[in-house]
This record gives sequence, C-alpha cells and structure tokens, in this order.
Amino acid sequence: MLLCISLCLGTQVWAQSFTISGYVSDATSGEKLINAKVFDSLSQQGIITNNFGFFSLTLPAGEVNLIAVYAGFEASSIPFELKKDTQVVISLAPYQTDVVEIVADEVERIEERVEMSTVTLSPEEIKKLPMLLGEVDVVKAIQLLPGVQSGNEGSTGLYVRGGGPDQNLILLDDVPLYYVSHLGGFFSVFNADAISQVKLTKGGFPARYGGRISSVLDVRMKEGNMREFHGQGSIGILASKFSFEGPIIKDKASFIISGRRTYFDLLTRPISRIASRQSSGGEAVASFGYYFYDLNAKVNYVISPNDRLYLSGYMGDDDLGLKLTEEFGTPNEDLSILEFDTGSRWGNRVAALRWNHIWNPKVFSNLTATFTNYRFKVENDFYSEEHFEQEILKAEGYLGYQSGIRDFALKYDMEFYPNPKHEIRVGANTTLHKFSPGLIGYSVSEADTSLLDTTIGSEPINSLESYVYVEDLWKVNDRLTFHLGLHGSHYRVDQSDYWSLQPRVSARFLATDRLSLKGSFVTMTQFLHLLTNSGTGLPVDLWVPATDRVPPQRSWQVALGAATTLRDGWELSVEGYYKEMKTLIEYREGTNFFLSLEESDWQDRVVSGGTGTAYGAEVLLQKRKGATTGWLGYTLSWNNRQFDELNQGEVYPYKFDRRHDASLVVAHTFNKRVSLSGTWVFGTGNAMTVPTGRYATPSANGYDRSFFPIFYGSNSVNLYEEGRNNFRMEAYHRFDIGVNFTKDKKWGERTISMGLYNAYGRKNPYMYYISQEREYLPNGEYRSETNLTRFSLFPVPIPYFTYSFSF
Repeated sequence: MLLCISLCLGTQVWAQSFTISGYVSDATSGEKLINAKVFDSLSQQGIITNNFGFFSLTLPAGEVNLIAVYAGFEASSIPFELKKDTQVVISLAPYQTDVVEIVADEVERIEERVEMSTVTLSPEEIKKLPMLLGEVDVVKAIQLLPGVQSGNEGSTGLYVRGGGPDQNLILLDDVPLYYVSHLGGFFSVFNADAISQVKLTKGGFPARYGGRISSVLDVRMKEGNMREFHGQGSIGILASKFSFEGPIIKDKASFIISGRRTYFDLLTRPISRIASRQSSGGEAVASFGYYFYDLNAKVNYVISPNDRLYLSGYMGDDDLGLKLTEEFGTPNEDLSILEFDTGSRWGNRVAALRWNHIWNPKVFSNLTATFTNYRFKVENDFYSEEHFEQEILKAEGYLGYQSGIRDFALKYDMEFYPNPKHEIRVGANTTLHKFSPGLIGYSVSEADTSLLDTTIGSEPINSLESYVYVEDLWKVNDRLTFHLGLHGSHYRVDQSDYWSLQPRVSARFLATDRLSLKGSFVTMTQFLHLLTNSGTGLPVDLWVPATDRVPPQRSWQVALGAATTLRDGWELSVEGYYKEMKTLIEYREGTNFFLSLEESDWQDRVVSGGTGTAYGAEVLLQKRKGATTGWLGYTLSWNNRQFDELNQGEVYPYKFDRRHDASLVVAHTFNKRVSLSGTWVFGTGNAMTVPTGRYATPSANGYDRSFFPIFYGSNSVNLYEEGRNNFRMEAYHRFDIGVNFTKDKKWGERTISMGLYNAYGRKNPYMYYISQEREYLPNGEYRSETNLTRFSLFPVPIPYFTYSFSF
C-alpha cells in the first residue's frame, strides 16, 4: 500500500499547485452529502464527494471559484485566491420552493459519469412510490429498474442480470446482510426513514467490491442531525415506525435511532383464541401470532477536523408462532390433554465501528470493524397427558431445526488524490466466517424416561476470506476516462485454499458534450453458496461455503452502452451485456433442505459444476428534474443454466428467465401539499417444471401408494419428457397508484398517503398446482381429469392508508 502511494506521489508534480479538501454537508442538519459535485468554474476541474462527503481537489495557484451542487439543494459558490492547501466545509441549503428540483443542471450528468450499470435512488424518490399495505420499501423500488427482477409476486428477492439472490452483495453501512426480507419475502429490512442513499451496481464493479458475482446494493444510513432534534414516524395498516435524531454535542456529536414494528400478533392472537373456542365448543384453544421488527441506530463523533468516529447497528427479527391446547373428557372420567407449540424465528444482527482519518489534504482513510449474524430457527414442542383410573401417562417431544452464518471482519480503505487526473483507492479486508449449514435436533421421552435425544446435520464450518485491491480513476483527457482496478482474494476452509485475481476495467469516451460511450469488463469470484428451497415461504435457504468438494462460483461480464442527457432534464442510457457464470450448485433431483439420516451432510444433496449464461439489453429513460419525475425501463434478456447431472445434461431456462421486463414510474408534485404517483410493470412469466405424465411403481403391500403420498410416501414417478422448466407461467403485469396529502402543522408536518396496489385487479400467477377432478358416471365408474390450476396471491386491488408525521 505504501509503495503504491509512493509511486503515485511521483506520477506528476504540478508547478505551484495546492489542494482544497473538506466536506460537503446539509446546512440544516450537518449531514454529510454523498456524491455531491465540487468543481472550479474557472479551470473546469471537479470531483465527486465520497461515501462520507469528503473531497480533495488539487488546482493551480491563483483565483478559484469553488462551486458545490447536490440534488435537491441550492448550489453554493465560494470565490477566493488559492495560495496554500485549504480545508473547507461547504454547507448547502435545501430548496425552499413548492416544487423541488430533484436535480440541478450543474450536477454531474449521466454522460459525464465513468461508472455504468449503476443507479442511485434517494429516500425522497422512494417514498413517493405507491406502497404495498402502506410500507415504503427500498428493495421494491430497486426492482423497478431495468436489469432487476423481483421473482415471485410480492417478493423482495433481487435477480440481477441473470443471477440469483445469493449473488448480490447487500451492504448496510459497509456491513453485509445475508437475509433482507420480512413477512416471508413481502417487505425488506430497510427502514426508509433511516436511510440516506441507495446505490445499485449491476456491472462495471469497482475493485473495492468482492465476494459476489451479480450486483452490489450499497445502502447508507443517516448520520443524525448535528444541530437540532427532529423526529418522524408513520402509522399504517401493517406497521408503525418512529425515528428520532439530534445532537449529543452540537456540531460535534449526533445520533439517530429508528424503529419499526408490525402489530399482526396483537390482533391475531386474541382473535384466534376466540375463534378456536367457538368452533370447538371450548375444548380446544389455538393462538396464532406473527410480527417483525427493525431497529437502526447510529452515533457519530467528530474527534478533530481530521478524525471522525462512527458506531452503527441494526437488529431485526421475524417471529411466527402457533400454540394449540386440546382437552378431551372430564377430570372425573378419562381425560386427555394435548399441547403443541411451534415457532419460527429468523433475523439479523449487524454492527460497525468506523474511524475516518485525513492524513493530509490528499489522503483519506477509513478503518472499519464489522459484525454480522444471521440465524434461522424452528422449534416444535409436544406434550400429552392421558388420565386413566389409577394411572397418568405423560409423553413429550421436541423437534428443532436451525441454521445461520456469523462474520467478524476488519477492513482498511485508503483514498489518494495526487492530482485532478487520478483518484486512487487501495484497501484490504479479512473476514472470519462461521457457517451452521443446518442441524436437526429431536428428542422424545415417555414416563420421564428419555428414549431418544439426537442431533443430525453438518458440523459448523469455519473459513477465512481475505482480499486486497487497488483501483485508479484515470482522467486521460477531457473526453477519455478509465476506471482500472485489480481485486485479489484468498479463501481458506478446512485444508483447502482458493486464490483469485480479478481484473476490472471501465471506460468512458465523451463523443460530444451530450453523448458518451461506455464499456466495462469485470471478473468476480464468490466463495459462498445459497441452497434455495423455493417451495416454502419461510427463509429455510442455507448459506454454505465453498469446500474441497464444492468450488467457489466465478463469473465474467462485459457491457457496452451509451448515455446522453436530453432536453428538460431527461436522461437516456442504453446498455448491452453478456455474463457467464461457472461452478454453480443446485439441489439434486428429489431432495431439498431437509436433512435425512442417510444424507446428514449438505454436500451429499447438491450437484456442482453448473454453468449459466445471461445476456440482453437494457434501456432506461429517466427524468429527475421538475414537477414530474420518474422513469421508463425495459429489459430484453436470456438466462440459461446447464448441469451435467440435471436435465440429462441439457441446457434449460433459469426459473426467472424473462424475455421481456418493463416498468413505468411516474411521480407528479402539484405543490408542496399534494403529490401523485403511479407504477406499471410487465414481465414475461417465470419458467417452472410441470410433469408431462405419471406412472405407479409396484408396492410391497399391494397398495398403490400414489393415492396416499402424504401418509405412505409416493411410489409413483413423474415424467418430465420435455425437460426442466418446461412450462412458462402467464405474463405478469400490475398497476399501482398512490397519492400523498401534506399539511403544515404548528408542531411540524403531517402526510396522509393512500392508494391501491394492483389497481385493476389483475389475477397474476403466484404458483400453479396439479389438481384432479372426478366426474362420476351413471354406471358407478368415474372419469378423472388432471388440471394445472393457477393460484393468485393478490387477485383484487389491495388498498393502503398511512399517516406520517415529522417534527
């Protein structure tokens, strides 16, 4: 690292040049502004602030007119004479007009950006979109972008350019999250009130990112208001949330805390008890409940002008439970008592401690220690009691399943700005993983005598993942810019070592003042796998490591595109891409995440060595300025898989292969009080496997078990003559609409949001199942007809209502 910096120091010496460095912040809160543009209007040299609002710009000595601009804020101009290295803090005031200009003309235009396959969304843009059950959702907003698919109806899964959900690196303040869904996938874990920026990268990945092969979703939390105390919250059909922020020491230390919780359980538990008593005559009582919660917190402290400390954390859980109690007979006669208690709990715990340090006006560093813990647990308790004349027989049992992954990581990043032609980053990271790929424990006891107490499954696996990287944003001249990088990684598990060297390169050529041509080539390696069991709504997917039997996933991707800014703030980008993925894994035919006594190791239940190809074109027409904003996105794509041991070795379409995918998003602000938004989406139906026939095999006891597959285990065999994913679901399309009414109050501001999800009641396919209908004939025989039946999750418009407030 020091050698790299020494070489860079000698690259170019500017005669009588000095460096202007500092931060760009919100004038009202002191919050640092990410990706603000800072430039000198006289020399036309400029730079973009980093993820902490820091910038460094080296200019020739003399007159300077420093201008800072940021979306939704008034530009600031600072003229002065540059005679020495200068450190400044530039404060920008938010627009005070009724109709907010989402992006100022001076902000870096799309054709000026070197990065491609990248989209940034602000919380303000996300909150304008129509909601499902009144919940603002960051991931659902990302799903509306070209190149991103949502999977099933209502799901928060991300399928980016042909990849699976495990192939996305999802970061919350630089901490990886492994499961980002609530309510079985309908909502994400991100609370929009606690977020400052969301950035999705689909290709052209900078070298600083590693460990995933499809995308990077970088979510940044707010820092907290340095000057005033503020709060905001909302009450909706599904959940309520509240955020509070303010200074601990004015202009020196601040905090933000934000929480969200559903209240399903407060309603369902008493209702289920009453309903079960009425239906059973008081002999059985059932109690059902579900809730989820999120809690975000962050503290930052300015130690000195050159040092800043951050401590941030997130915790969230889903809790699903059912308790059943039944009594038969009376105490004077034979009495039977049965109690059954089942529950599922899953969630994340993450934390980050970060130290920013400015070594000199040209060198900025960031040291971060992180912790991640994701776990999933299912527990089933059984108790029975049988009363006879002189005897009481008791029995109890337990069946549990658990899995998870835990990380401890340390990373160091350094940014170096030798001159306006180079922005150099170097860094290193090491992560200790502990995998729990899935354990089943069960015990049974009768009459206080233990009969069985067993745990089966894979033993926990420890692994060490490390990487180093270097990248340079090299401005060759006013028209040509390269982003060059090299990412080197090492992974050790058991006695196996995997090494990977991943070159990354992106380029932008400014053909005209309003048109640029862009290209990128990247290679990626992923040392984690996700075993997906898509047939259940619970997060029973297993995170497992690369091993000596299961190698890591690898991919390479090339992309070419063009970008231009049209009149009135319209932006247009067109990209084509081709991606190849290698050493993918999948469950063997006829197996899933449940362990068996014969196959206690997950490696026995998978096939590896699969390949995947994804290619297509994406178009994004976006308007981010004025009263009417939004975008039109379209994706044409192909997505295939091939495994030697699956589908007879033939290529087959991936489940989420969609030929056409389109989205239209429109938001209009009439004035400060009223805004209207609508979204329309369309997608080719997902691929699924449907049997083309079925035959029964002989049974030892003479019964055809195919009639009783649940009780006896099916002895019938399905035929798939047309191969894997041989059926295409119907096309998916949906229209959502929402309106926001905002009013100033003495204590602050309130907003009433209402709208419809699936406004025209489209019966979109969620799943298909095979059903049999029997028609009885007059002679006593019957005729059976097999049908493929569609099930729609939201067949009618779903209204929402939310009351929000801020003070």
